[in-house]
Amino acid sequence: MNQLLLSIDVGGTLCRFEGPTLATILTSASPLGPADARCIIRQQLYTRASIDAALIAEVCDALQLPVSAFPTPVEPSPPQLLPEADAALRSMTRHAAIVTLSNVSCLEVDTDRLRALLCQWVVDYFPSCRTGYAKPDPAAFHFVATACRSSPANMVHIGDDWDCDVIGARTADVTVIWVSNGRPVPEPERLNDGGVLVAADLTAASRHLTELATRRRS
Repeated sequence: MNQLLLSIDVGGTLCRFEGPTLATILTSASPLGPADARCIIRQQLYTRASIDAALIAEVCDALQLPVSAFPTPVEPSPPQLLPEADAALRSMTRHAAIVTLSNVSCLEVDTDRLRALLCQWVVDYFPSCRTGYAKPDPAAFHFVATACRSSPANMVHIGDDWDCDVIGARTADVTVIWVSNGRPVPEPERLNDGGVLVAADLTAASRHLTELATRRRS
């Protein structure tokens, strides 16, 4: 049987970043509701391989902001590995080929720094600005499966955002482990199909992955 393919979200799941992100700055400034603003940012900003003045104007118009509200320059924040990530990744790499799958603009992506932190365990990196798709779009998950010569049925995703990670993965027919960080499950009915598992933290998520891999081998 093929080895599992494991995709892991970066921000909030594997790493923390110092300072506000571009999305946080724009969402806070926009008069739109946070959910609507984040949706615009995901669809119009995170999926682009390059960003020019015309795109900035387009995004600001959609967010009902003046162009001056778009921060320049945008400097990538250095990622800091969460304390439990090292041991959890070491455990998970026994059962799966690991890649990252993240929503991030091309202005903030810093794959070189991520690689320096994660190269012992992670075999590839799939930021949305590379794939052209942002979670929860199921195409983001399908892109990863295809690029890794795998399939959604052979894939597990781990993330901490319910909408982007859980709903996105399940729409793509990918099994997902949601890292709750102590939060209640927003939609308990989604746990009924067995495709959504809940873990308090990344350490618990690694135990879920071990159980999934063990069941596949039995």
